[in-house]
Amino acid sequence: AGSDAASTSATDAPSGRRPLWAALEAQSDSSRIAVIECGPTASTVTFGALAHRVERTAAGLHDSGVAPGDRVAIMIPPGVDLHVALNACWRLGAVAVLVDAGLGPTGMSRALAGAAPDHLIGITRALGAARALGWPGERISVRRLANATNRALGVGGNLHSMADATSVAPPHPGRDDVAAVVFTSGATGPSKGVVYRHRQVEAQRDALASLYGITHDDRLVAAFAPFALYGPALGIASVVPDMNVAAPGTLTATALGDAAVAIRASLVFASPAALANVIKTAASLTSEHRRAFEQVRILLSAGAPVRPSLLRAAVDLFPNAIAHTPYGMTEVLPVANITLDDIEAVRDVGGTLGVCVGHPVDRVHVQIAALDELGQPSDVLSPEPGVVGEIVVRAAHARDTYDRLWHTDHLASRPIGWHRTGDVGSLDDAGRLWVGGRLGHVITAADGPVTPVAIEQSIEALPEVELAAVVGVGPPGGQVIAAVIELVEGHRRPRLADLDLLDRVRSAVHHDIAAVLTVPQLPVDRRHNSKIDRTRVATWASDVLAGGRLARL
Repeated sequence: AGSDAASTSATDAPSGRRPLWAALEAQSDSSRIAVIECGPTASTVTFGALAHRVERTAAGLHDSGVAPGDRVAIMIPPGVDLHVALNACWRLGAVAVLVDAGLGPTGMSRALAGAAPDHLIGITRALGAARALGWPGERISVRRLANATNRALGVGGNLHSMADATSVAPPHPGRDDVAAVVFTSGATGPSKGVVYRHRQVEAQRDALASLYGITHDDRLVAAFAPFALYGPALGIASVVPDMNVAAPGTLTATALGDAAVAIRASLVFASPAALANVIKTAASLTSEHRRAFEQVRILLSAGAPVRPSLLRAAVDLFPNAIAHTPYGMTEVLPVANITLDDIEAVRDVGGTLGVCVGHPVDRVHVQIAALDELGQPSDVLSPEPGVVGEIVVRAAHARDTYDRLWHTDHLASRPIGWHRTGDVGSLDDAGRLWVGGRLGHVITAADGPVTPVAIEQSIEALPEVELAAVVGVGPPGGQVIAAVIELVEGHRRPRLADLDLLDRVRSAVHHDIAAVLTVPQLPVDRRHNSKIDRTRVATWASDVLAGGRLARL
């Protein structure tokens, strides 16, 4: 399924499948732009040149000692070199270990220690960190370095020289060979390695192409680095704006506009935090930027619950785009999808269900494991509407396992073949999925479990509120609800809300709110800058409401 151009023009492997590099092979003589780099080192590469470099680099990596099945950590910013390294590893049959810089040095060290790569390909800064922090793997530089630098960093070769190889790359890897280890954001606990086999990544590529009708005529601006990796696999041109990819909230309207102009964008993907800053800085847009935005047909935003008001403001910048917010996670994406029009249509349907993420996408099965009074999910799955519990998913593009985390994998794979998402939600009578929050953030009140997202979105609808976190305070089974709020007109120190704000918050929600506190800034994850660390907020609020000092959160 999917677009005719994106799904039928690429060459097939001997098995009859479309491998991850098929779109490159199909355009090995093409002069179409594949990747554009923005910023000080702006450059472009065609599909033909990229295909040639990938094939040659796969052979060069193999010549240098990278064998099929070896793990290769890739620590390269988005751009041409990243696409070459990733696709060469896939073509060679090596396992790409993708560690997000957004995890920070400690998180990256923990991730690499767990994944134990055999090789590490990185820019000079990453190689320096590898040397200083003892990251595992034989080190390979992206670019040619001076001999003294190679010795200092312990580097044994470079990617650019390997692209000159004249040997033949190894045979294609199989569908069941491992393709990648990717890491969760760490927003709701320690980051976990997620294993994908080639068939699962291929299924994910095809699911995205089908869902959004992607053809070779599309051109992608991805303000979220992992999504940009799919550009060549989908056979479409792609670019990452000039931004700090480890901090999506730094994306400016000018940077997004420059990227849209450079590639003549038809698709734009940005996290909610990135979109929020684009809207704040929209006054800097030129007429050329605005004309480029008019050519965008699909605007995608995901990574955390997206406020309808944010999507509406974003659509004002992209007047001919349909705004979509796909629901999913590192372990399986997409699970469901909804447009802004659909969000508006069900605005008054959900009540206390949470946020509607739409119908499950084609060939994705969703059921619910009901919660008990202490917020623990059942082992029995239900497809029935109205049941509130953990969302459990089965799909061809779901993860294979958690990497070297047997117990975690066992708990998340009940029943076998299904993935327990850790999210809480329900299905409505029309088969739409609603998400109420994370399982670990469910408030266990005296009258039953309460999910936070619907309450938070009601509070965030107040004009003075920028962001809200709702947490439980007290013993399990008898918790009360506290709201911790970041205001539009911020202040320097945490404080108890004044009586007027307290009354407005209580009037906006369907539950009893025991306390409202305001803070200068709520803690969010590093990858998306959007997911609130409710565990940290709950610990802080519990301490404050127990008589502790109103210290910074």
